[in-house]
Amino acid sequence: MIINMENNLSKNRIIEATNLVKKFNGFTAVDNISFSVDKGEIFAFLGPNGAGKTTTIKMLTTLLRPTSGHIMINGHDPAKEQNAVRSSFGIVFQDPSLDDELTAYENMEFHAVLYNVLREKRKQRIDDMLKFVDLWDWRDKYVKKFSGGMKRRLEIARGLIHRPEVLFLDEPTLGLDPQTRKLIWEHIFALNQKYQMTVFLTTHYIEEADKVATRAAVIDHGKIIKIGRVAELKTQTNTSSLEEAFLALVGKEIREEEAGATERMRSHRGMRRH
Repeated sequence: MIINMENNLSKNRIIEATNLVKKFNGFTAVDNISFSVDKGEIFAFLGPNGAGKTTTIKMLTTLLRPTSGHIMINGHDPAKEQNAVRSSFGIVFQDPSLDDELTAYENMEFHAVLYNVLREKRKQRIDDMLKFVDLWDWRDKYVKKFSGGMKRRLEIARGLIHRPEVLFLDEPTLGLDPQTRKLIWEHIFALNQKYQMTVFLTTHYIEEADKVATRAAVIDHGKIIKIGRVAELKTQTNTSSLEEAFLALVGKEIREEEAGATERMRSHRGMRRH
C-alpha cells in the first residue's frame, strides 16, 4: 500500500532534483541537494545572498550543467532533452531581459515565434496575456518608456506565451513598490489557480512567499537546511511567520554581501589569465 502511494506521488512530481552538485573551480555553489515539486504547487526556494538559489535555477532551466546529480523537469532530463525541457517552462530572471527598442507587442511576438507558437494561435494568446497583465493599452508603446513594474508584468506575460507547465521566478518583484508587487502576485496566483501552473520562486521578500507558497525550502551555503510545508516550518521553529522561521534557520546576524557563483567563476578566470 505504501509503495502504491509513493508511485502516485512520483507521478504528480513535475520537478525532481536528486543529489544535485555544482562546482566552480573548486568552489561548491550547490552541495548535494535533493527536492521535488508537485504539479500545480507554488514552491518557494529561499536563502541569503550567495546561498545557491540562482545557480540551482540555472541548472533546472538548462543554463548550467550540474557537476553531478540528476534533474527531471516535466518528465524530461535537461542534460539530454534540452528542447523538451525548455518548452515546459517559462522564466522571469532577476535582471531585465526585454528589448527596450521594441514595443510590448513586438516583444511578445518575438518570444512566441521563438517558442514555435502556431501562427493561428499567436495573436489571440498575445492579446489575452497583455490584457491579463493590464498592458493592453500599452501594447504599441516602446518598452523603454515603461516603468519597472510594467516591465516585470510584461516579462511574466512573455514567459507564459507558450503555456508552460512551470513558471520559474527569480526575484520577480525585486525593487518594485508594494502596490506593484501586490498586483504581480495577484496575477501569478490567478494563473496558478486557473491553469494549475507550477510556480518555482525565489524572493528576499519572505512575507510574499508566506502568503502564496504551499511549501518552502531554505538553502544556505549551498545546502538545503530545511524543507516542508510553510505551516510546518513555522511550527518546527516555534515562530509565527515564514520570515521569522527563515531567520531562525539561517541566523539574524548581518552578513557581508557574498559574491554569487557566476562572479566567483569570473574571478577565477581572471586570476588564471593574469
